[in-house]
Amino acid sequence: MGPANDLRALIRDVRDFPKPGIVFKDITPLVLKPGALQRAAGLIVDAFSGQTIDVIAAIESRGFVIGAAVALKLNVGLVLVRKKGKLPYKTITETYALEYGTDSVQMHIDAVAPGQKVLVIDDLIATGGTALATCKMVEQLKGQVVGCGFIIELSFLKGRDKLAGYRVVSLIDYASE
Repeated sequence: MGPANDLRALIRDVRDFPKPGIVFKDITPLVLKPGALQRAAGLIVDAFSGQTIDVIAAIESRGFVIGAAVALKLNVGLVLVRKKGKLPYKTITETYALEYGTDSVQMHIDAVAPGQKVLVIDDLIATGGTALATCKMVEQLKGQVVGCGFIIELSFLKGRDKLAGYRVVSLIDYASE
């Protein structure tokens, strides 16, 4: 049994969401249990122990929940990475490829200070596009990405490959679906 197998039992499969043929990995049963959320955040923090982390960059929207828990454990700030048009202040934008078309994420222009060490957090890595876009924005603001942490990895989609050059930690791997 791996260190996060108890957490795997709290991931709910929702078939045909958001469209037919997709099996959505739902973390809401996990975050409903405070101990499980604390454990997941703790495992991510432990994986990056010994590294300086100044701020967490959390990706909308489930990543906000995990990112906030990790930020609290590390006693660091939280950067919100959102879909285009959702942040109220001046932003930078990074566009990434989807299966059909593109999408964009943004962060405030003052979210990361030059030289800050940033840990990128989301609930799940699939194709890696959103996480890579977030890393690029951090670097555009002259921050340093220390790694990317996820509760779930859909390794059959090879998102980790897109993040080559960055340290990637995931707690639960789904090798097929």
